Amino acid sequence: MSDQVQELLDMPREFLKEGMQFVNRSQKPDLSEFTKICKAVGMGFIIMGVVGYVVKLVHIPVNQILVA
Repeated sequence: MSDQVQELLDMPREFLKEGMQFVNRSQKPDLSEFTKICKAVGMGFIIMGVVGYVVKLVHIPVNQILVA
């Protein structure tokens, strides 16, 4: 019984320990890396927006043709 309780208490401790190790090892991106990430995310938003807009435009006539 004591082993199970100890095991349950060790799980959050281990999680926090590993999380702190990860945060301490990570580093902020420099300006050029941050700019590249922003450009990639922006392009993804634009592409997904265009795809959604085209699908919305094409979907209405296709739906009416299939129903008729």
